[in-house]
Amino acid sequence: MANPILREKLNAGKFFVIPGIQDMITAVIANKVGFDIVYGTGYWLTASAYGLPDAGIATYTEMRDRMATLVRTSNAAVIADGDTGYGGLLNVHHTVKGYEAAGVTAIQIEDQEFPKKCGHTPFKRLISTEDMVEKIQVAVDSRESEDFVVIARTDARESEGLDGVLRRMEAYSKAGADVLFPEALHSEEEMRKACSVLDKPCMANMSNHGKTPVPPAEVLAEIGYGYAIYPSLTSLAACAAMEKVLRDLKDNGIGQPDGLFDFSEFCSLIGFEDVWAFEKKWGKVPA
Repeated sequence: MANPILREKLNAGKFFVIPGIQDMITAVIANKVGFDIVYGTGYWLTASAYGLPDAGIATYTEMRDRMATLVRTSNAAVIADGDTGYGGLLNVHHTVKGYEAAGVTAIQIEDQEFPKKCGHTPFKRLISTEDMVEKIQVAVDSRESEDFVVIARTDARESEGLDGVLRRMEAYSKAGADVLFPEALHSEEEMRKACSVLDKPCMANMSNHGKTPVPPAEVLAEIGYGYAIYPSLTSLAACAAMEKVLRDLKDNGIGQPDGLFDFSEFCSLIGFEDVWAFEKKWGKVPA
């Protein structure tokens, strides 16, 4: 059964924030900080696992496995990026069944043609509103639990403008989507209009250096969003930190810089204490 926490938070009506998770190291750090919902980001999970762009290259099987691993590693409920559902209506049905069986709490499906592209990059092509409505209907019908949340995303801003975004979002809401995701809006004014006219909770995508502004959380709450995801925050922070220490190593031979995470603590976070307890019980090691 899906974890009901996302549904409960949406019903409570209080704005909340959700970090993006690009790998299992990030997942255990999020466990330490104490987030109760995390976002399995398609862009960054693909980049971290395969070194590939978010352009529909990773398969359903690969992404389902990554999401299942995240569910196993994380203490939090997981919202999973489901791209386009990886094909037509039968693929959407199979994807929803597979993601729910993997233990995720919600799936996000978008209205791009397959294969898709990252919403903050150019050359996206959309399917028709009618085709996407059918995908949402299939997704809703395919879930086993009412606690499993279906998130409908539109990438129409680039080709159809804000009016196209709102028309599509209204249609997807009527089709049964639980959460609406107007992707890549260009301004706070557009964000306010979308939240004011749409009749379901809206998700904000705070993609750093993308097309959408990233105001403080309290501003997003005032605008009217239900919650916000931060898919690139930890990834870009990690990239900046890694580049710095690698340059220091290459240029100056510094292999023990200040500010590193404690190794002993990380061993504990990743589960080594259980391994050591097992070895003490069953292995030939001193008590």
